[in-house]
Amino acid sequence: MLENIESRENVRSLARQKARDYNTKTVHPKLVDETLAQGWTIDRRNKQSVRLRKEKPHGTLLEDRVWSLLYRMTFAHLSGNGGATLSLNPKEEDTPKTQIDVVGIDDEVAVAIECKSAEKLSKRAQFQEELAKHSVLRDRLSQALRTQFPIASKRQLVLAMFLSNVSLSDNDVARAKDANVLLFDERDLAYYENLTSHLGPAAKYQLLAEMLPGKMVPGLEIKVPAVKTKMGGTHCYTFSISPEYLLKISYVSHRSKGKPSDVNTYQRMLRKSRLDTIRDYISDDGIFPTNIVITIEKQRLQFDRIQQDAADQENGVLGWLTIRPTYKCAWIIDGQHRLYAYSGHERATKARLSVLAFEGLPPSEQARLFIDINAEQRRVKQSLLQELDAELHWDAEDPSDRVRAIISKAVQILDSDPESPLYQRIQKAHDVKDDSRCISLTSVYGAVQKTGFHIVKEKKGFVLEYGPLWAGENEPTLRRTVYIIKNWLNVIRDSASDWWDKGSGDGGGLAMNDGVITCVNVLRSVFQHLDSEGRKLVHLDAEDLCELLKPYAEALGNYFASFSEEGRKRFRDLGRGIQGQTTRTRRCQQAIQASLPSFSPSGLAEFLEQEKAQTNIKARGIIVRMEQTLQKVVLDELRQECGPDEKEWWMTGVPVEVRKKVAERHEEDGGKRGGKENYFDLIDYKKIALQNWKVFEPLLAYGETGNKEKRLSWLDFVNEKRNIVFHPSSAVILSIEDLVELQERDRWLSEQVGSTRAPANGEN
Repeated sequence: MLENIESRENVRSLARQKARDYNTKTVHPKLVDETLAQGWTIDRRNKQSVRLRKEKPHGTLLEDRVWSLLYRMTFAHLSGNGGATLSLNPKEEDTPKTQIDVVGIDDEVAVAIECKSAEKLSKRAQFQEELAKHSVLRDRLSQALRTQFPIASKRQLVLAMFLSNVSLSDNDVARAKDANVLLFDERDLAYYENLTSHLGPAAKYQLLAEMLPGKMVPGLEIKVPAVKTKMGGTHCYTFSISPEYLLKISYVSHRSKGKPSDVNTYQRMLRKSRLDTIRDYISDDGIFPTNIVITIEKQRLQFDRIQQDAADQENGVLGWLTIRPTYKCAWIIDGQHRLYAYSGHERATKARLSVLAFEGLPPSEQARLFIDINAEQRRVKQSLLQELDAELHWDAEDPSDRVRAIISKAVQILDSDPESPLYQRIQKAHDVKDDSRCISLTSVYGAVQKTGFHIVKEKKGFVLEYGPLWAGENEPTLRRTVYIIKNWLNVIRDSASDWWDKGSGDGGGLAMNDGVITCVNVLRSVFQHLDSEGRKLVHLDAEDLCELLKPYAEALGNYFASFSEEGRKRFRDLGRGIQGQTTRTRRCQQAIQASLPSFSPSGLAEFLEQEKAQTNIKARGIIVRMEQTLQKVVLDELRQECGPDEKEWWMTGVPVEVRKKVAERHEEDGGKRGGKENYFDLIDYKKIALQNWKVFEPLLAYGETGNKEKRLSWLDFVNEKRNIVFHPSSAVILSIEDLVELQERDRWLSEQVGSTRAPANGEN
């Protein structure tokens, strides 16, 4: 006997209580202090009483959330307050009874759920015992359902456990699978709560599809009159059907278990505002004269033709179409909004929709048809197509297409996994960009898709050599891809977390498109280096491969951690696109090489030589321009401060030792370059600024703190580099870092003096 089961209409008051995350009670004002000491807080004071509230214990909250989920999914019968009870031996009067936390019963399915939780993430020593207790209920519960809630066909029974903050071992998971008890965690629950908010009661069939994957449900079998034709070489059927039935077997995107990003996909495919508009249209007796276009698995269909003249068969074959479906076996190619607007609508049972159903349309054809139909209405974003790769090419025959699906899913998992450094940072098709969510799916997808990760060599659709992220089948390859990329980026993020966490905000620049692409590009070069050493990376398990990668990731992370604020800004300002990413990647490779000398990726040496060859030429042009700027601003300020006549600015503003050296140069050269102002050395401007500090502090003092010598020390740096580039006989080549710092000082000087700069001779 199954007790404490109520019809949905009788539990509306209970539903309001369970929907809250707190309990309430009303007490006399004299009892308030005593109750407050028990952890209650005042919610509202009435004239003669006080209403109190208190957060629900974690165990109660989990049970209430699961119960509320089934209620919102419109299960016809639900367990009452305190859960259902089941007599273990109904033939005996004093038979023991067992409690079931949450029970939901519908025409086709019954669900019995146990809820287990802990305040903090921990192992559950008693899990094996709890699992055995729950699984043993199956026969008794099935018998009680047949007796108390009879239906014409067989009802499927699902046993499940919802867990919160419970860490299970692999053996625990395996035992649950053997016992045919489904396990759901906090993320799964949050996913279905959000999905129900978006889709309404139709979300129930997505949950049931997960609970009964690929399993035929006798109560769903239906026979309808149909016309069979052929389009593009594929059989298809035209028939009408109720929205309620089609909602049970349909989906708008392949869904994997408990991924928060899956809700986002539904939200992108189904806009809530549009659903509301169509619901209003339905309520106003609106009709839909065009077909809902679907594809349904071939094995779910049986067509029995009826007698028909041969001449009439050219326009289609008449017959009866029997559908023996599973939940979520029909993908909606077009008409998602028209169908899902009926979710929870009172007319979902009686209305009729015209359907064009393709028989087992291959994923690649599904994608093409979807794009063709939707492209006529609006341009399909590249990022949305890449998201759909995960859904539409998962079972493709072409390995390259399957890899695209794996990469798409991997990127979306990296965005949804709280342990991922890319958690909630990837901007998908309809996400709003902000300082944190500033890495486009397209960028990461493109970086991982390049040759070398999954497929190294391919010819005419045949893979000649697989890459280090390949693991044979799709699911293992997906797990391996996510695991390795997540670990690689986590090491980098941990080393420079303050920079990473800023995203695209002030002082950020690492956890952005160019920064993440650079990290992925460097990972590819490390793979190539290890492969050149004769290591067969594809044969290593994911953990061993990550250990092999760890020293390189640490070297790269330490390189990023060493950046000053100026260095971070320079990294960010290196430019976007291929050129900027190449430069960043090469400098990161150079940094790893400095730590691990054996690391010598292809092309690095040539890049560094080529870059060095241009360094001194570029530096010379920068320094010439800076000297010209300094000469103009220093002399202009001196003339304004001391007087325009040479005797005034020369005698008053220029230190004695500088005047003597400049006069000697002028005399020795015979004044060929003109007046004395043309014979200053670059370092002379520092001495002039030191003597006239009040005049030049606003213009030439760098930084906010330090004495005047320190704040003018940048001129010493520029002068030192000038001596190198203007004396090529020294054979010294400036480092890339020196050149970047010169560029930074030049930019700063230009901003300080507001000068209009023209390219100097020799600068590219």
